[in-house]
Amino acid sequence: MSSPKQTILVIGGTGAQGAPVVKELTRDSKYAVHVLTRSTTSGSALELASLPNVALIPGSSLKEADLYSALTGIDIAFVNLNGFAIGEKAEVYWGIRIFEIAREKGVKHFIWGSLDSSYKISGYQPRFRTGHFDSKAKVADWISAQPRDGAIKWSVLTSCMYVETLSEMLRPFPEMIDGEEVMVFKAPVGDGAPPFIYLQDLAKYARWIVENPEKSNGMNLRAATESIGWEGIANAFTEVTRRKAIFRDITLDEYFASGIFPNADAKVGHSVGHDDETLQTYRQNFSGFWNTWKESILQRDYEFLDQILPERVKSVKEWMVLAGYTGKPGSVLKDYVDMGEARKVAAAAAAKA
Repeated sequence: MSSPKQTILVIGGTGAQGAPVVKELTRDSKYAVHVLTRSTTSGSALELASLPNVALIPGSSLKEADLYSALTGIDIAFVNLNGFAIGEKAEVYWGIRIFEIAREKGVKHFIWGSLDSSYKISGYQPRFRTGHFDSKAKVADWISAQPRDGAIKWSVLTSCMYVETLSEMLRPFPEMIDGEEVMVFKAPVGDGAPPFIYLQDLAKYARWIVENPEKSNGMNLRAATESIGWEGIANAFTEVTRRKAIFRDITLDEYFASGIFPNADAKVGHSVGHDDETLQTYRQNFSGFWNTWKESILQRDYEFLDQILPERVKSVKEWMVLAGYTGKPGSVLKDYVDMGEARKVAAAAAAKA
């Protein structure tokens, strides 16, 4: 007689990271997967609902009653909160609180989707302070202080820059240079070579954590595909597409003046009141973000990652080939998509005025 399926609750399952995790966990019939979502009728939620063994659970990750209900009868919880939406303070509170409720409800394994804090790693140098990094890392530090031999196992899955954002906020733009169309990758990153992660492989690392609890208990698995500079990205693009591409280094001022954000001095945390002094502006947050990548603060152990996932995609170039990458725009980050929609609404309103 086969043992009953383990039930996994995914919080943040409709996001850029969570959706691939749900898909990876449901590629066979081994697990029952519950996805906590505020809207069970959104396009992203309905896509997940069409997968086998997936149940949408209506509710909010920021409401205790919903969390108590959603975590009842759960064996494993994978939690990735949207720090951009709720801000640093709220992510720290709710990340810790969700772990506590999971422990109350008898969850056997808690997995936290995290990011490294370059601010902490650098010895708290202020130019690296990045709110959406720091909040996740603070929760990871708190979880890491919990007993490894207690009633609940815990693991941290630390990601980095999604390689798929090369089709979104990091995508190249065509320019005519000396009568020739050239794809130009622009970023304030200098000679930095930051780590990128392919989201489907990140999901496979999540599954490895789930399926190897004795090995992954107490582990902070820092995942990545490759650490690569923008010159390398432009060269890979040319090799794969046969189209000429270059990297153009720009300043932070040029970056924020480019219109990448509608208002660079607005506060990050669009779901909370912007009079909150704990919130950074987009300019502050993404200055820390780009300083982190420019100075290559975050490192990865690729030999160890190869041991865990030998079949992983090992380079950005390999991902480009696999994805059929052309540099055309695509949608990856939910907040970036929402920002684009807000721009369209504002433009339509202005046109009518």
